[in-house]
Amino acid sequence: MDGEQRREALLQMLGDAREPLSGSALARRLGVSRQVIVQDIALLRATNRDILSTARGYLLYNPAGARCNRCFMVSHSTQQIADELNTIVDLGGKVLDVIITHPIYGTITVNLIISSRRDVQDFVRKIATKQTKPLKELTDDIHYHTVEAESEEVLDSIEKALAEKKYLLSAP
Repeated sequence: MDGEQRREALLQMLGDAREPLSGSALARRLGVSRQVIVQDIALLRATNRDILSTARGYLLYNPAGARCNRCFMVSHSTQQIADELNTIVDLGGKVLDVIITHPIYGTITVNLIISSRRDVQDFVRKIATKQTKPLKELTDDIHYHTVEAESEEVLDSIEKALAEKKYLLSAP
């Protein structure tokens, strides 16, 4: 299989996947090294393919789909991370990212792609086991999440629930 065929196969696998696929898993399936996958992803992105890199792997993202998104400005304690994220996914949202605006480094965006309680549990476990601090702690707990849902009504219900829990600072 040549490079072009491999990249087409890679796009097909990412398109069929319901969850992110790791570079190692893709490499095994295509019989190449993980570094070849990293290079192929870079080449595909250069041709305007929407491929997200997450902590759990790669995901093909189709922004032209019939989904809605909204950015929420929120603040809460580190102990409330799971509750905030579970509130969003339980109501039908997918947390695409976390964004902070740092006074020195500017805007920092990290893809999360959290769409289930299991994803939330994995994320919170990684924070605890890696002995790291969430980005929000760099900005006195203030951060943003871009949330995707199937309708504006779902986003409205998420916004209302976040406001009721006093996590929502404003609706940009």
